[in-house]
Amino acid sequence: MPLHVDYFKHTLDFRFPAGTSRGVLTYHDAYFLKVTANEQDTGRSDEPGTQSSEVFGLGEASPLPGLSVDYPDFEANLQKVCSLFNKLDLEVFSWNLNLLVDQLVDKRLPCLRFGLETALLDLLNGGRRVVFDNDFTRGNRQLAINGLVWMGDRAAMLRQVEEKLAAGYTTLKMKVGAIDFDEECRLIESIRNRFSPERVALRIDANGAWSPDDAPRKLRELSRFGLHSIEQPIQARQPEAMSELCRTSPIPVALDEELVGLNDYVEKFRLVKQLAPAYLILKPTLLGGFYSCREWIEIANRLQCKWWLTSALESNVGLSAIGQFAAEFNNPLPQGLGTGQLYHNNIPAPLRVEGGQLRYQLTQPWDLSRVEAGFA
Repeated sequence: MPLHVDYFKHTLDFRFPAGTSRGVLTYHDAYFLKVTANEQDTGRSDEPGTQSSEVFGLGEASPLPGLSVDYPDFEANLQKVCSLFNKLDLEVFSWNLNLLVDQLVDKRLPCLRFGLETALLDLLNGGRRVVFDNDFTRGNRQLAINGLVWMGDRAAMLRQVEEKLAAGYTTLKMKVGAIDFDEECRLIESIRNRFSPERVALRIDANGAWSPDDAPRKLRELSRFGLHSIEQPIQARQPEAMSELCRTSPIPVALDEELVGLNDYVEKFRLVKQLAPAYLILKPTLLGGFYSCREWIEIANRLQCKWWLTSALESNVGLSAIGQFAAEFNNPLPQGLGTGQLYHNNIPAPLRVEGGQLRYQLTQPWDLSRVEAGFA
């Protein structure tokens, strides 16, 4: 039986207005990809994890407006890829995954590549939402993650900090740039007055909000608070200014948006070598999936640059896949995977956050009723 791919759009509704440097988010459109085959093709028995006997691989492609390079023609390209895929005479296990994705999806469509790659990996593993079969998906390993503090006024951000600390997080990521810089400094100072850098690590994300002229002063001001890292202090594609900041900043610099849009291995290597950041922040949705992220990780290791993985507002489908991928590596740094509780209408999954750790809880099955209804 040939493989078949289909998709539908599911709008995720935030539980609260989420402030970012690109505006306030109240919803996020997720596109789910479903690759089907029959049971005989996959060799799968009746295992838990789905609500029907149909065997299928599930992936998520949820581009971020204003950041993902997949826009503005994402859905039109998604339709084209599905049409091309369904014209191929493919049988399960008769194809090489990386070559197939390269054949079907342009590297300039990273979000779509991530969604298709995830769905195919899931199908190869029996359609159980197991994208990577490892200690995490077997319930034997937890992943340390950072707690995310969204932009807002000082009182709102302080409430978030209190909630995250009470929940047991030992690493916080704070987005800055939405309120007065002095106010942000006072907020960070209030945290440091209570918790030392050894007790709570603080990652600061500027989302490129500072100018190259202003960034050095702000970094000097913030350095007195013992911060773990500063993420993307200035906008991407300013190599001379960014290289200088990476070299002179009193706070270790982490690159995020700087990596988006680079697809060639040599380009990737040249960027990391030229800028020499302390950290890379890898988002499979923005960088073209797992194969592409493996290239970034190899380059980071070659050039002695540390890294961590981060979700990009995906539903639990994408978040679970990224968590499983993170568990493929022996990386002690907390990952950026604390976005599973953002939405009213997320896809219920066996993901649990306890004490700043993400775990895959085998006793809690996937509830794919929303997904099945969307594909009905």
